[in-house]
Amino acid sequence: QVQLVESGGGLVQAGGSLRLSCAASRLTFSNYAMGWFRQAPGKEREFVAAVSRSGGVTDYADSVKDRFTISRDNAKNTVSLQMNSLKPEDTAVYSCAAQRRYPSIFRQGGEYDYWGQGTQVTVSS
Repeated sequence: QVQLVESGGGLVQAGGSLRLSCAASRLTFSNYAMGWFRQAPGKEREFVAAVSRSGGVTDYADSVKDRFTISRDNAKNTVSLQMNSLKPEDTAVYSCAAQRRYPSIFRQGGEYDYWGQGTQVTVSS
């Protein structure tokens, strides 16, 4: 079945950077918009960033705009999230997700078809 596997999480000090990656398999990757979501303890899952099938359109939550960058490589079936200027409030489990529908609805988690297991990002103050 379809697999999405995240990597790159870890512990970083405030102001630091991390790069998350998500490797997809058993799907036609270029037919899916890809998104990153996060969930902190005791909070609801929230949208972080998304990228269109071709990579030409991106969308970001206001809380991460100008700090995070999403990108994809359709030849390698991967999507990445470069996270700079990290803050303690960025601490969460980050998950990637794939959405087949078109037009895409980037910010609605319920519109995504497949999810990864998540990777922990912890930002210390």
